[in-house]
Amino acid sequence: MEQSAKVLAPEQRGSAAPAIDPPDNTHHLEYRDVCRMFTDGARDFVAVQNIDLAIAPGEFVCIIGPSGCGKSTLLNMAAGLLAPSSGTVFFNGKAIQGLNTQAGYVTQRDMLLPWRTVERNVELPLELQGVPAAERRRRTAEVLRQVRLDGKGNRYPSQLSGGMMKRAALAQILVYEPSTLLMDEPFGSLDAQLRMALQHDLLKICERTRKTTLFVTHDLEEAILLGDRVVVFGTNPGRIIHVEPITLPRPRNLAALRTAPEFTAVWKKLWGLLAPQIGAAL
Repeated sequence: MEQSAKVLAPEQRGSAAPAIDPPDNTHHLEYRDVCRMFTDGARDFVAVQNIDLAIAPGEFVCIIGPSGCGKSTLLNMAAGLLAPSSGTVFFNGKAIQGLNTQAGYVTQRDMLLPWRTVERNVELPLELQGVPAAERRRRTAEVLRQVRLDGKGNRYPSQLSGGMMKRAALAQILVYEPSTLLMDEPFGSLDAQLRMALQHDLLKICERTRKTTLFVTHDLEEAILLGDRVVVFGTNPGRIIHVEPITLPRPRNLAALRTAPEFTAVWKKLWGLLAPQIGAAL
């Protein structure tokens, strides 16, 4: 669904925002006609424009598209790290203003502190919130079990494999119990076996806790296997060109689904939409 351009002219920026209708309260996260611009001092660059996307509570939505199409910008706005240049991002029915403390953000880079053990890294968000030590230890032990790092809490990041680092980073987010997960290519640096294991673990956690998840990936197969919907982005500027519902049954057997006819059909359809966008970005 190709979307028309609607970008604020430079002289319009900073003027009073027009009145907008309140969001649908059945949506957990909603982008309403969102545009985000950046400037390099000489010119404006439109990262994303005309973004209309509503995500229901407990839904797992994957975003896929070429490099530089604004996928991470979308996550940054949901986290409250960036404000839209125009339009509005809503969270639980309210416009996001400032840091969204109800969202947990898993980035491409591991953010573990090398001088703290896994356990103390995972505890850190609770420590900053002033949670008592006994409660911190209890919650940390629980999330380490969830991500299959029980017994590894006394190790330092330098003693972890790549897969363990990703599990620890996920535990650090889960420990403060955010209602929403924002994930920016969290498994992109892993080999195929580790990637599949972590995909499996993430699905089990999300299916059990019903956390709303917005997941950015370059891997079309990963997007189809994980998501309830796959949002395909185009480029120059970043925009939504298609949203595909994924009807594969849950709970999902990722190994079996890779050879299922339903998976193959969706992959072919979405690759047909994505391939021209990737070519245009090269």
